[in-house]
Amino acid sequence: MAGSIYETFGVKTVINASGKMTNLGGSVLSTGVGEAMREASRHHVDLDALMARAGEFVAEATGAPAAWLTTGAAAGIALSVAAVVAGTDPHRISLLPDASFTNRREVVLQAGHQVNFGAPVTQMVRLGGGIPVVVGAVNATSRAQLASAVGANTAALLFVQSHHAVQKGAVPLGEMVAIGRERSIPVIVDAAAEEDLRAYVAAGADLVTYSGGKAIGGPTSGFVAGRKDLIDAVRAQGRGIGRPMKVSKEQIVGFLAALREYLARGEESVVHRNQRSAYLEELLTGIPGLGVGLEDDEAGRAITRVALRPDPSLGLSARDLADRLAAGSPSIRVRGHQASVGTLLIDPRELTPGAEEIIVERVREIVDAARSERRDEGSR
Repeated sequence: MAGSIYETFGVKTVINASGKMTNLGGSVLSTGVGEAMREASRHHVDLDALMARAGEFVAEATGAPAAWLTTGAAAGIALSVAAVVAGTDPHRISLLPDASFTNRREVVLQAGHQVNFGAPVTQMVRLGGGIPVVVGAVNATSRAQLASAVGANTAALLFVQSHHAVQKGAVPLGEMVAIGRERSIPVIVDAAAEEDLRAYVAAGADLVTYSGGKAIGGPTSGFVAGRKDLIDAVRAQGRGIGRPMKVSKEQIVGFLAALREYLARGEESVVHRNQRSAYLEELLTGIPGLGVGLEDDEAGRAITRVALRPDPSLGLSARDLADRLAAGSPSIRVRGHQASVGTLLIDPRELTPGAEEIIVERVREIVDAARSERRDEGSR
């Protein structure tokens, strides 16, 4: 890891055992994607024509009537809300995020979907001119509650499919789509890190926003797929709030190259990464004081991670273990979403070759040191 381009600027690289995380740079690009971006950087191109062609490729991949590229899934939420609030009207687009030109700007979402993915999802709604209307409780929202919240001022329904969201006790997407159909209100789905590019369009969502830099493995990018009239409105936001979210020619080409690779890999990558998790579990099993197992993805994706659970007798909490792994050299970043309940997760997707052995050695050193400290305290 020594001698990376980052170190020439005084910043160290890390071992990413956390997954496709924005704060760790998303995905490591394949050689093919990197070369495609380099080649794109050497020529000028009509960006509108390139974006339109890219949208056609994405529409084909998702089964949607149309699609448009964005800088990421968060931008996709803001642009989707702007599309349903302002449409393609140039004057309205120029006024956003102030949408006082209409009363129909409420965006209804369930309490369990009011997440923060690095910024509040409700802020993305407001950026697009919407007014978030949060319904129900975090662990219990009924169809009746959701339907009752929909009225004359409702512009859209928003469904968040994410590991951050609480889906237990929530109204499922199919029922939300049914409510939307009954009231002629579009349904927007945030599917940022999802791996199935067709499921949400097929389920009846009117607009679906994805990240291009997570499951797909592209550069920082994203897209919105869905109804053609609404995608036309998403595209039109480029003359408004979409301007600071513009996508470069390098991002577009890099994303398209990554999308081709992603579609070609299919199930092969799922098998490979889960084999890496099983191998890592085997290496870690047997470290005294450390519980080790495999855990399926909480959002239902085909991802199996290694779970680490320090025994309380060590005097080493899950958060302590994560902090010590991060503080070492090289810095190892694990998935800490469940640290407060005593569990860390190691995600195999962004591990470079040989990273497993480094992780095992460091975990063993930290756990052994904690056990030794505990013995010393007991002998005093």
